[in-house]
Amino acid sequence: MARRQLSFRSRRSSGRALALWAIFFILALAIAPPVKHYFTQRAQISAVNAQLTSDHKALETARKELLMWQDPEYVKSQARERLHFVLPGERQYIVADNGITSDATQTNKVASALIDGQPWYARLIASISETG
Repeated sequence: MARRQLSFRSRRSSGRALALWAIFFILALAIAPPVKHYFTQRAQISAVNAQLTSDHKALETARKELLMWQDPEYVKSQARERLHFVLPGERQYIVADNGITSDATQTNKVASALIDGQPWYARLIASISETG
């Protein structure tokens, strides 16, 4: 009777490969959360750096504007331009647009159609109903 030899080598190598894959899988599971946190934190750091850069630019702009407002001539020019101030002895002329629009003619028609002597609320209701 001839004995058959059993081959345990293929079983051992497949068992070793399975154990190796199991170790890699467990290692990947153990490393995945810290890697995820690392990339999340890097993204947050990049966002904060971008915000910091824009804040520095805004601060520099505000400092430049503050220096300009400390100059009395700049304050005078801004008061003249924004608030229409004039110095004593000067005259200020404000030029209005001469073009008449169709809306202005309609308001004149409504205003001329209102009757004088009525209370203000009656005139208001009449003007609203006229413009319709």
